[in-house]
Amino acid sequence: MTKMNKQWRLKARPVGEPSAETWDYTETEIPTITDGQLLIKVEYISIDPAMRGWLNDAKSYIAPVQIGDVMRAGTVGEVIESKHEKFAVGDYVAGHDGVQSYAVSDGANLYKVDPKLAPLSYYLGVLGMPGMTGYFGLLKTGQPKAGETVVVSGAAGAVGSLVGQIAKIKGCRVVGIAGGAEKCKFLVDELGFDATIDYKNGDVKKALKKTCPDGVDVYFDNVGGDILNDVLTQINLHARIVICGAISQYNNTTEVKGPSNYLSLLVNRARMEGIVVFDNIKEYPVAMKDIAGWIQSGDMKVKDHIVEGIETFPDTLMMLFNGENFGKLVLKVEG
Repeated sequence: MTKMNKQWRLKARPVGEPSAETWDYTETEIPTITDGQLLIKVEYISIDPAMRGWLNDAKSYIAPVQIGDVMRAGTVGEVIESKHEKFAVGDYVAGHDGVQSYAVSDGANLYKVDPKLAPLSYYLGVLGMPGMTGYFGLLKTGQPKAGETVVVSGAAGAVGSLVGQIAKIKGCRVVGIAGGAEKCKFLVDELGFDATIDYKNGDVKKALKKTCPDGVDVYFDNVGGDILNDVLTQINLHARIVICGAISQYNNTTEVKGPSNYLSLLVNRARMEGIVVFDNIKEYPVAMKDIAGWIQSGDMKVKDHIVEGIETFPDTLMMLFNGENFGKLVLKVEG
């Protein structure tokens, strides 16, 4: 049986949540390459909240995915054919080659990874875009100092779990906001968070007062909406709020809900700043070295949530917005 290239393409821009109507699933022959190109057998695909934003035909930090194009996604895979001087057959590479089982690349924005140093899926998570986002978002934008209280939402996700652990490494008191008792228990027992807030089973505002008696110095926001509003009522003088994402708002059919408590920024002379990870691309090697060192020393633990089978992509993507993923969500191409 001839192997085929399985691809998910954007069929129509979703209003609200993506649905079956959003996607086209196709199977075509494996592409051929020309001089200066390489063929990659994609092994793992990164499933990230940012993917929802890439579906909108709106001005953003990156151009939207066009109708008919293969869905954009971070990938890691093996070079199986090469006519490129910098990449050889057998190399493993990470890049953004989309939701497909085989990809042709000219080598741009592609970098080699070592499967002996870390599992391949790590290069899409803790050593990939989410890892870089957490590292630079917290350390460069949040600027935590030892003894400060750091609160992170989406704390059991790919970025949040890393942010909390880095904050602990830097000597901070860390409070994680997550959904469900199992995730909250994991954050305290396994990752060393000082306290957690279960937003699905309690009043976040009351819980913040209890778990952050000295207020909040750094808030790393992955969710936006009501939780951001609640945290703003508890911030300290010169607090830093890092806007990484707003997953609670991504599938809105109405206008995005902004923070009504924003005057707290004025009263507390606080700063709210966005983080786009690509701004730090030249410093990625430094971050990867630090993170790899923390994993090796046991100061950082990694949790991946791997779903098998590229055919499951639409349902797997929706796991993010339903809060079903536990750790970094990764799609293994072959089930």
